[in-house]
Amino acid sequence: MKKSLTERLAILSDAAKYDASCASSGTVKRDSRASGGLGSTEGSGICHAYAPDGRCISLLKILLTNFCIYDCAYCVNRSSSNVERARFTPEEVIWLTLEFYRRNYIEGLFLSSGIIRSSDYTMEEMVRIVRELRVTHNFRGYIHLKSIPEASPRLIEEAGLHADRLSLNIELPTDNGITRFAPEKKPANIRRSMGDLRLKIEAASEPTLRTKKRQRFVPAGQSTQMIVGADGANDATILATSGRLYSSYGLKRVYYSAFSPIPDSSKNLPLIKPPLMREHRLYQADWLYRFYGFGIDEITANQAGGMLDLTLDPKLAWALANRAEFPVDINRAERERLLRVPGLGTKTVKAIVSARRFRRLRLDDLQRLGISIKKVQSFISAEGWSPRRLIERPDLRAMFEPQPEQLSLL
Repeated sequence: MKKSLTERLAILSDAAKYDASCASSGTVKRDSRASGGLGSTEGSGICHAYAPDGRCISLLKILLTNFCIYDCAYCVNRSSSNVERARFTPEEVIWLTLEFYRRNYIEGLFLSSGIIRSSDYTMEEMVRIVRELRVTHNFRGYIHLKSIPEASPRLIEEAGLHADRLSLNIELPTDNGITRFAPEKKPANIRRSMGDLRLKIEAASEPTLRTKKRQRFVPAGQSTQMIVGADGANDATILATSGRLYSSYGLKRVYYSAFSPIPDSSKNLPLIKPPLMREHRLYQADWLYRFYGFGIDEITANQAGGMLDLTLDPKLAWALANRAEFPVDINRAERERLLRVPGLGTKTVKAIVSARRFRRLRLDDLQRLGISIKKVQSFISAEGWSPRRLIERPDLRAMFEPQPEQLSLL
């Protein structure tokens, strides 16, 4: 029996929830009010994703289809799964996007798909959707498109002309894990596609000799996703892979998605999902690597079994394991050292560097800057303050650990 559009929407939007890489940050500003057309990348609406400045961004997040010829063990939509299947036509996805936007439900589209017939056939259907939205309907909202593994470079290039962001999921942090759980996928080919996309993005960012303008090509860059807890890789391995991806392919983001047990899964997969706090700690460590000057090896060096501390955030855990680096003098230390102080972020460090040009800072000055004194006082020295006895306390860790809570039986 043919399913209605509403029934298929329910199935294919639910099937898309396992893909975490749907943030809408980093694109260029476009607004139809200035040039005609439909949509914008800058509005507000029903929230599905968050931009770096905290804005809530609404995206229609769906799969073109959850039919798939691949049999990846960790995927609920694998070919051997008995989930309910559904499929949209390209025209239906276009209609849904436009109608949802007109009703102020969404500001953009996140489109992924299972692989049907072949990688090129599936990618061609997806490219057709974004091309029609951009060219025929002049849709100017945000579009994030999932690239299909093994798709031809020609299709990837055309997708980049219409989408704001492209992502190609590496899925697992090691080649052995991919070979074991997703035998149809070739890690070397995925990395080659990432490398080709990076070269195209960099080439488009260079101004042309004739017009001095830059070509619009994937302005929000490329991203990827790794599943956490499916293949037994520890956090050090996951972060090392992320570091290589960032440096080799210029990725905007690596997303971490905690493995969720699925029905009728392989006996080689874990029966329980990893704690969500592990996913959170990986994001924090990722941030330290990209914006705070930490090396991957520093973040994980003192952690048992290469696993991040679930009780304390990675920056605080590093500070407690490297007490000889403290205290840091907030009135004299360079920016790089200040960024390593637990409780100080990039914005507060900038404020400190600016304020200390006019006077020597005390603890109450930091409080006026919105800094939590409880978090930083053990690791800094300031005018009239030295934490020498505090930093040497054997129970310092206990001061930062969350207090135990009494569980309720009701």
